[in-house]
Amino acid sequence: MPDGSSDNNSDLISGGHLVAKALKAEGVEVIYTLCGGHIIDIYDGCVDEGIKVVDVRHEQVAAHAADGYARITGKPGCAVVTAGPGTTDAVTGVANAFRAESPMLLIGGQGAHTQHKMGSLQDLPHVDMMTPITKFAATVPDTARAADMVSMAFRECYHGAPGPSFLEIPRDVLDARVPVSKARIPAAGQYRASTRSAGDPEAIEKLADLLVHAEKPAILLGSQVWTTRGTESAIDLVRTLNVPAYMNGAGRGTLPPGDPHHYQLSRRYAFSNADVIVIVGTPFDFRMGYGKRLSPDATVVQIDLDYRTVGKNRDIDLGIVGDAGLILKSVTEAASGRLNGGASKRKEWLDELRAAEQTALEKRLPSLKSDASPIHPYRLVSEINDFLTEDSVYIGDGGDIVTFSGQVVQPKSPGHWMDPGPLGTLGVGIPFVLAAKQARPDKEVVALFGDGAFSLTGWDFETLVRYDLPFVGIVGNNSSMNQIRYGQAQKYGLDRERVGNTLGDVHYDKFAQMLGGYGEEVRDPADIGPALRRARESGKPSLINVWVDPDAYAPGTMNQTMYK
Repeated sequence: MPDGSSDNNSDLISGGHLVAKALKAEGVEVIYTLCGGHIIDIYDGCVDEGIKVVDVRHEQVAAHAADGYARITGKPGCAVVTAGPGTTDAVTGVANAFRAESPMLLIGGQGAHTQHKMGSLQDLPHVDMMTPITKFAATVPDTARAADMVSMAFRECYHGAPGPSFLEIPRDVLDARVPVSKARIPAAGQYRASTRSAGDPEAIEKLADLLVHAEKPAILLGSQVWTTRGTESAIDLVRTLNVPAYMNGAGRGTLPPGDPHHYQLSRRYAFSNADVIVIVGTPFDFRMGYGKRLSPDATVVQIDLDYRTVGKNRDIDLGIVGDAGLILKSVTEAASGRLNGGASKRKEWLDELRAAEQTALEKRLPSLKSDASPIHPYRLVSEINDFLTEDSVYIGDGGDIVTFSGQVVQPKSPGHWMDPGPLGTLGVGIPFVLAAKQARPDKEVVALFGDGAFSLTGWDFETLVRYDLPFVGIVGNNSSMNQIRYGQAQKYGLDRERVGNTLGDVHYDKFAQMLGGYGEEVRDPADIGPALRRARESGKPSLINVWVDPDAYAPGTMNQTMYK
């Protein structure tokens, strides 16, 4: 029997094994980690509990993978890292999960209590550093409290909008053994309640009345639609009440491409002309122009899990706090049967928006079909969109190239779009691939990287090879950090546009081959589709290195508020 586990003679259990039992109770199936002496007893406990231990090459990858696992599965992810630099390396992943409202637990090591403030190896004030970017951060004070504190941290992940928690566990607390009878070990399903709030009934009725009488309504379905698994409720509302829907973040894919209520290219037009605008699960942050892109004459409704988000940065006419799925379902039920839910009078409005969509599409059609070399980024993302199947999870990791893809790539199913979220973190791609492919091995994973973004965490491509996790990867390679380059050119002139943003011409296809994956280079746009299909058929982790035009910028890059 392992040294740290309980046995019949002493009935003792170690802190690491208590942690593993708490992870098991929460339904955690895998931890992402980079080894360190402070944390190895957790590994020993995970082996006994049947929890997979996946080792990566950088702690940032471990944290991003835990975030990605939560997004794909709906269950909290978990990363375990050592003290000091192990924990600081994971800070970016935790911060990204915090802004993206993704529930995950980071467990960090710490020096022994007996060496507190003595300058022990890798000793840092982790809790102080993590407090501003987590919903809960604490030290486990005693071995008997280890499982209890893990469960407490998970409970806090779901207070309001989801988010990350952090626990540091001193080495002597983790390694010590205590009688099982003295340890609090919360039972699965019995230490936290449902957080699904259906919203204020009066506000539900008011929103139903607004939608019934609206002539030009529009709805934005944000990430919380997927977070709350409210897809069916959202679909039912827009179809029953005949409301045009726009999607962003993880809400992409709520409606499939081609659905009569699926709109993408006319959002600005709609938000400038609608009389009722419903914003679901999306804050008025930079992506929304801080609310200034909504018509000042429209009646604006905001639905969010977090009370603090509703009405922030822009006044609203109605705010509803709660679970997006339950609220949308209640609104549909309240509106149904009243004047046909207002649905019959919307045809002219939907046709108007469809015409705006067509105008926008025709404007960029030459670029989407361009045969130019270097390859136009619009042509690349158009080929990727055509390549996706119903089972393709799409991951975007980059700046300008992913901004292009956001206008073109349309996931065909709910929960099949992953991007960093509002923190704009580069480097999430490989960790998200790792999490998505492990959590859903039945799904194809397709990831588009900017060359700068891939460089940040690309060495964990080897982790994907090592764990035999095939995916189709594409690097949009312009040897530049182009989103920043554009801003510099605008601010300082063309003679200073290349300061601090130009990369080498790296052959990422050869990098993939070196690590045991599939790699191919593409310079002719006609070769993109065949190369993608060969990557799929290879059954390996892959990188298709596509040389794109460095002088083509996405409209979203050129319109960024930070450059205004």
